[in-house]
Amino acid sequence: MIVVGDLVTDVLVEHDGPIRPGSDTAAAIRVSGGGQAANTAAWLAHAGRAATLVAAVGDDQAGRDRVAELAAAGVGDAIQVCPGAATGSVVVLTGAGERTMITDRGACLLLDPGHVTAVLTAAAPGGHLHLSGYPLLHAGSRPAGRAALTAARDFGLTVSVDAASAAPLRDAGAGDFLAWVRDVDLLLCNADEADVLAGPGDATSQATHLTGFVQHAVVKQGAGGAVWAARDGATWSAPATPVRVLDPTGAGDAFAAGLLGAWLTGAEPPDALAAGAALGAAAVQRLGARPHPAG
Repeated sequence: MIVVGDLVTDVLVEHDGPIRPGSDTAAAIRVSGGGQAANTAAWLAHAGRAATLVAAVGDDQAGRDRVAELAAAGVGDAIQVCPGAATGSVVVLTGAGERTMITDRGACLLLDPGHVTAVLTAAAPGGHLHLSGYPLLHAGSRPAGRAALTAARDFGLTVSVDAASAAPLRDAGAGDFLAWVRDVDLLLCNADEADVLAGPGDATSQATHLTGFVQHAVVKQGAGGAVWAARDGATWSAPATPVRVLDPTGAGDAFAAGLLGAWLTGAEPPDALAAGAALGAAAVQRLGARPHPAG
């Protein structure tokens, strides 16, 4: 599987209580690899699925560290190094219930459409592209995201897209985003992103609405489980796996990896949803967005 999107440094700030503006808030702070696409690729590798990441980093120590971490995790390397640019970084403010991200996209915005197209052109026939929505949501990287979709269509790859994040999705415009991803095989979104793309409503009606634009749509509801709708009108739902939540960072990326790994090897939607829920549950029980190196 080829995963296209972002590779960044996560600065994970784990705080027990509310942020106290203008003063001090106690927290545990850790630095690790992040980025939606990179996280999904790492979880795919953790689950025994071959994954190659297409992303851009700066020619700096952070970029070298991030690439080395993925190599150690078993992720294939199709990383573009951008001289003179800084590797992207994200401050993640996280507690047990929610996380907020403060983002410097850095080299992610410089992902080259030609680089993306070359990787996808060389892919084996019958392969799959998983595109993080982030490249589409920012003007600098949008040509690369759209080039990925075009190349996948031209060379016969199946395609899944993760809607990425509600606020930049709203900024880019729901109508434009749905036009860019029209007729892809699968669109994944969480409840907030579904509100942007489909309007308010229950998850089943939102997922069904989105099948007017894509072949299959999955709406994730966190602890409320997930719903899958197909263009032929069929729908399925699955509960979340009940576990103690330590850190929700990367849970959606792990869910996507579990679901895709199952679905692309022949699982029906209910089983693919269950596989996504299982990997998502594993993610929320550990700190950070990636599998632990030993696990």
